[in-house]
Amino acid sequence: MNTDSHTLVRHTDIQRWVSARRGQPAISRIPDPTGTVKSRLTLSFALHHHSPTETPTQDDGMSPVSWSAWLAELDRQNLALRVSGEKQPNFEFVERRGLN
Repeated sequence: MNTDSHTLVRHTDIQRWVSARRGQPAISRIPDPTGTVKSRLTLSFALHHHSPTETPTQDDGMSPVSWSAWLAELDRQNLALRVSGEKQPNFEFVERRGLN
């Protein structure tokens, strides 16, 4: 992340940032080596040549989910969203510890 990044913790701030960039919440289910399935949060952003209603699909390895389910998983994993970039959205998930 570059120096113009900032970390979003509040649900409304996260939703506003993602929605302003035509993004949608999604979750990938990833099995670990023991066979336990873990949830990995992701965001899908519409590209310029896609229609604004296009959603992530199972073929992308992710499942679109509601904001309430996505935000509940974000809280369960105790994560925040570090973001940067106005035109090309960049983000990463970071531990929320000490950010509240």
